Amino acid sequence: MRQLIHISATILVALSSLIISSCAGGGFASLPSSGNLGPNPDPAIRKAQIAAEPKGNFYYGRRYYVDKTRFWGYIRKPGQSWDNSKLVLMNERSKKVPDRLPENGPAGANYGHDQNYEYRITGGYTGRKAYDPNSNSLLPEFRPTSFTLLNKKPGWLFSPRDYYDPKAITLRSR
Repeated sequence: MRQLIHISATILVALSSLIISSCAGGGFASLPSSGNLGPNPDPAIRKAQIAAEPKGNFYYGRRYYVDKTRFWGYIRKPGQSWDNSKLVLMNERSKKVPDRLPENGPAGANYGHDQNYEYRITGGYTGRKAYDPNSNSLLPEFRPTSFTLLNKKPGWLFSPRDYYDPKAITLRSR
């Protein structure tokens, strides 16, 4: 009887491991196999788009809104991969962020309505770090002077598997 229980337990553990590993899809068992940020251009196409984009004295920014956090999103220099971008806090002394609206306003007219919008941003890093208590993050501070909306639906940020959850920090540079 003990031998039968041991064999049954071994089979159960083996089957559980097989199910878990087949669902993990690259080590992210809780994430879906494809993301939810819209169109998913092939990574090679995205790389070519970044290589061909206009260069200049500005940054590309992607708004990343997570409920109750105060960081703005990711910023990168022209020609750099999003993997080299930085999550920043905005210093709004020179220019307010485009979604500086009430947090409890109507849909489309509230803080964070521009989640995943892509902007061309002028300004620069202040050289200081600022603390966002709700994400427990010490982040670079960026002082913008202008925002130009480029794309409302640019798709994934770091990977086609990017998964956005407005209540949790799910996107991080790799």
